Amino acid sequence: MSDELTPAAALAQLYEGNARFAAGNPLAPNRDLDRLRAVAPGQKPFAAFLGCADSRVPVEIIFDQGFGDLFVTRIAGNVTTPECTGSLEFAAIVLGVKVLYVLGHTNCGAVTAAVQGDPVPGQISVLFQHLRPAVKAANGNVPAAIVENVKAQAETLSEASPVLARLIQDGKLIVAGGVYDLATGRVVPVEM
Repeated sequence: MSDELTPAAALAQLYEGNARFAAGNPLAPNRDLDRLRAVAPGQKPFAAFLGCADSRVPVEIIFDQGFGDLFVTRIAGNVTTPECTGSLEFAAIVLGVKVLYVLGHTNCGAVTAAVQGDPVPGQISVLFQHLRPAVKAANGNVPAAIVENVKAQAETLSEASPVLARLIQDGKLIVAGGVYDLATGRVVPVEM
C-alpha cells in the first residue's frame, strides 16, 4: 500500500484517521488477527513516527491505524537520538515510508521537567540536552516548549541525516509534526 501513496496523500490519511479518532468514530482498521497474519511475512508501513513513550500516546490508536500501517519509535520527550534516527532511516530506506512524523503531546512530563530544570534521578537528565533548545526558544513556557521541541526534532531529522535529507530532496519523504492534545484526542499540526 505505501508504494501507491504520495507523501502528501499519506499525511492526509494520518490526519483523516486522527479526525475519526477525535470525533469518537474510529474505524479501527487492520486490528484483527487476520491482518496480523497478513503482515507477518513482511511490513510495508506508510508512515514512521518519532513519538513520546508516554502511556497516553498510543500512536496507532490516535491515528486510527492498525498492524503494519505505522513504524513507531517512542522515547520520553520525543527526542531523536542516533538510535532513533537509525530506526527512522530504516523505515524510510528499507520499508519505504512516505511520512516521518514527530509527535509531541500536551502535558509532556519530559518537557516539563526540562523547563523546571530540577535535579532528577538516574539517567533521566540525558534527555535534557535534546530538549534544551526548545526550552530556550519557548522562554520556559511548557506548551510553547512542546511545540518548539516538535520543530527542533523534525529539523534535526531533516538535516542531520544525509539519508533522510536525500529522500526529502527527492520528494519521496516529507517530515511533518504535531501536538496531540490529551484532552481532545486531536493532533494539531505544527508549522515547520
